[in-house]
Amino acid sequence: DRPLPFGEGLFHFYPQDASKRRNKRSTHRRQQLQKDNRVKDVFEQEGFSRQKRGYRNIDDIEVNMSDPLFTKQWYLINTGQADGTPGLDLNVAEAWQLGYTGKGVTIAIMDDGIDYLHPDLASNYNADASYDFSSNDPFPFPRYTDDWFNSHGTRCAGEVSAAANNNICGVGVAYSSKVAGIRMLDQPFMTDVIEASSISHMPQLIDIYSASWGPTDDGKTVDGPRELTLQAMADGVNKGRGGKGSIYVWASGDGGSYDDCNCDGYASSMWTISINSAINDGRTALYDESCSSTLASTFSNGRKRNPEAGVATTDLYGNCTLRHSGTSAAAPEAAGVFALALEANPNLTWRDMQHLSVLTSKRNQLHDEVHQWRRNGVGLEFNHLFGYGVLDAGGMVKMAKDWKTVPERFHCVAGSIQESHKIQSGRKLVLAINTEACQGKDNFVRYLEHVQAVVTVNASRRGDLNINMTSPMGTKSILLSRRPRDDDAKVGFDKWPFMTTHTWGEDPRGTWLLEVGFQGKEPQHGVLKEWTLMLHGTQSAPYIDQIVRDYKSKLAMSKKEELEEELDEAVERSLNSLLSKTN
Repeated sequence: DRPLPFGEGLFHFYPQDASKRRNKRSTHRRQQLQKDNRVKDVFEQEGFSRQKRGYRNIDDIEVNMSDPLFTKQWYLINTGQADGTPGLDLNVAEAWQLGYTGKGVTIAIMDDGIDYLHPDLASNYNADASYDFSSNDPFPFPRYTDDWFNSHGTRCAGEVSAAANNNICGVGVAYSSKVAGIRMLDQPFMTDVIEASSISHMPQLIDIYSASWGPTDDGKTVDGPRELTLQAMADGVNKGRGGKGSIYVWASGDGGSYDDCNCDGYASSMWTISINSAINDGRTALYDESCSSTLASTFSNGRKRNPEAGVATTDLYGNCTLRHSGTSAAAPEAAGVFALALEANPNLTWRDMQHLSVLTSKRNQLHDEVHQWRRNGVGLEFNHLFGYGVLDAGGMVKMAKDWKTVPERFHCVAGSIQESHKIQSGRKLVLAINTEACQGKDNFVRYLEHVQAVVTVNASRRGDLNINMTSPMGTKSILLSRRPRDDDAKVGFDKWPFMTTHTWGEDPRGTWLLEVGFQGKEPQHGVLKEWTLMLHGTQSAPYIDQIVRDYKSKLAMSKKEELEEELDEAVERSLNSLLSKTN
């Protein structure tokens, strides 16, 4: 048995092995516990499915590394290797040249284990912050299989923390960082306790948690964290890292155009930074899922069958690979970039990291063949698939150095429609909520961060539903796209929190519109039973006190916008005050 950190008085009882007699022993143990006067309640953990993501079968820059695969790590420094686009990379060279390599930062890879004996990982392995929740011991070494299926975590670890200049494999994005292994994916079923235990493991030792897994990417699953895991994540962002908040990085998903990552409660959580991927020529990968909750992107592999177009990293048993791919490869790269930023400024909160991601990510040469790049109401450029662009390590560490912690965050229930409304093919259901965003109350939200549309809806075919939401400043977010493989006609969405980051920085006051309709050839019908609008953000301008180094940057543009808005509102308040006195 083991006490659980995310619930006082909770204990987890493990079976000693996975033999055939496990069920009988579990029943006997439960009966014993129920008779114990100290025990209030006993309940067996339900098993459910979690799937690893992305598991599938330097001319003018002076960075000299002895590692044999370094020149093939195009996502670090892209000079056109493997038919890629020169300059389309994470811009880590600038961060490294400024002296930031991830020193003092620990990243946990929540996965199927880490080969911590690998000569490219051993020197950066943090044993104190590691644990095996699949077999309940401190040694998260991958379980051997003939097909090397459990190489996933080792590959992710190498992207983050592979050592530099040791003549082995390549180098990590944050090659001086420490990497912890949290083995939690390698058992027949996932449980809420295992997920919650992993997410809350050593939150004062671990800075960043990287997750390249989630609910099955089959285009018909709607799933997310259960009760204990939600509580663990909430505790993480509120209490982790001495109150600055644990940083959770999540792969957005590999369901491609058949799926929508807003149906994944991990990737669409406000507490996670959801990362999508681009390939080495700037296009979308065929497996990329799009959704309005994605914040930014990094890189996976190339579409062409070039053997060197994958992600080069460490592999099991001291080996190296050029074939890591998927959004699985994208999330650890982001974790590495965030480690560089944390070294530049250890005081960054979990929300600071999201603001920095929005402000320093670049469109670069990213190209989405389906969704156009658009600007939101305050001029920030975004894309439905790539978020605010590809992470820029150099830009992020430079801004992080001078960063002042953003103001306190507030939450406002902006309005709710509880009456039932019919939805029919060929017609759009349009609903409106007019809100003052809790103005005049303690929880007034003036500058948006995340927006949630909590929706309850049933349909004759859930996969044909399409939901869009438009902000008062005119920014349209696609909350749900068609999922052609989803035939559900019973469950629908029950108080499901669809989330958008596309209205970041906007003024939420005014009229919000929700459009619900059907796409597809066959006629469908449905009923929307609830739409509740949740606003999350700050009362005071988050960037008004930030130091601007680049006057062409998104920060400079946002700060100028804030100053003008603050001035306009101050003038309006003064006029109203004068008018009230004269009356």
